Amino acid sequence: MIPMAGRPLEGVRIIAVEQYGAGPHSTMQLADLGAEVIKVENANDGGDVGRHVRHANEQLPNGDSLFFQSFNRGKRSTSLNLKSDAGQAALRRLAATADAVFNNLRGDIPSKLGLTYESLKSVNPRLVCVHLSAYGREGARSSWPGYDFLMQAECGYLSVTGEKGGPPSRMGLSIVDLSTGLQAALALVSGVLGARATGKGGDYDVSLFDVAMTNLCYAGSWYLNLGEKIGREERSAHPNLVPSQLYKTGDGWIFLMCNKEKFWPVLCNCIGQPQWGSDIRFATFSDRLTNRDLITRLLDEVLSKKTTAEWMEIFAGAVPAAPVNDIAQALNSEFLHSTDQVIEYRTPSGKTIRSVGPGVRQPGIKPRSDPAPALAADQKRVFGDLGYTSEEAEALAGST
Repeated sequence: MIPMAGRPLEGVRIIAVEQYGAGPHSTMQLADLGAEVIKVENANDGGDVGRHVRHANEQLPNGDSLFFQSFNRGKRSTSLNLKSDAGQAALRRLAATADAVFNNLRGDIPSKLGLTYESLKSVNPRLVCVHLSAYGREGARSSWPGYDFLMQAECGYLSVTGEKGGPPSRMGLSIVDLSTGLQAALALVSGVLGARATGKGGDYDVSLFDVAMTNLCYAGSWYLNLGEKIGREERSAHPNLVPSQLYKTGDGWIFLMCNKEKFWPVLCNCIGQPQWGSDIRFATFSDRLTNRDLITRLLDEVLSKKTTAEWMEIFAGAVPAAPVNDIAQALNSEFLHSTDQVIEYRTPSGKTIRSVGPGVRQPGIKPRSDPAPALAADQKRVFGDLGYTSEEAEALAGST
């Protein structure tokens, strides 16, 4: 691979009025790609609430946490009270130097705090204003608070997660928050690209609810066009592709995904049952779906003769397969550490911590491993560049 000259978003300045998960996850992706992300927090309220989401065994000092570090690497921190005249004046001066203003506030708040394009276009007509909210800035729910698990419940996720016949179950990770953050990052870079071409910015809205519904994807199309409502399947099976589910091994489970016709005979050869590959009962996806219970019994019997690790060695590169790990096993896997995906850095308090690194890789460029900032750590530098004295910058941090 040809090394790249630098990170693609170097020179892009983003003002982020953000907190907790979805919003900070969004801008951290942009910081990883080189953008300068300036968090605007309110020191009077303790800053980003994520600073105070702490594990019981947390060793970082108050005002910092592993949760906060996981969402805010590589950013700067300032403090403003956007409800004050001084805070609003400082925001406008800062926005005049930026490419984008980002927020993940409740839908009815951005207009009240002057974070919309209409409020800021007079100081910077090229400004892109991205609003990540629960239900959008318009409509009956614009003032509603909302969170990931609520979206999973309302948008159908709990009905397709877990074992057939069991109670509704959410996904174990905050998948709606994380995917909404990525959509918001896409909106921001798309908006900046458009603004640089046309000279005009604008507002971009991304909501947890919209993204949760967008993620229904093919399941949504099946229902909207065919009236087909998928539900939970035993062993986390695909609704119509077989084999594509969990199977028993000698010491646990393995997930097989023969999601192309060509993989079925390859699987049969690998497990020493080549005759199944030409068996008329299993010839096509449709045939195998009809005989799914039989295939499950047959594969369980054969796969139970070896351990998951032994089967992974046999299937490697030939049959799509994965061991069923817990979080500890996933983070301790030999393959993970061969990819340098786990990064290490020192927090502002001097503690060395490890974190899962960014998902986008650039040839020849190591992942950024800068820590999340202390509250208002960049106050004097950021506002000093705008002409504020040190005393004035400090006053902004504590303005009421």
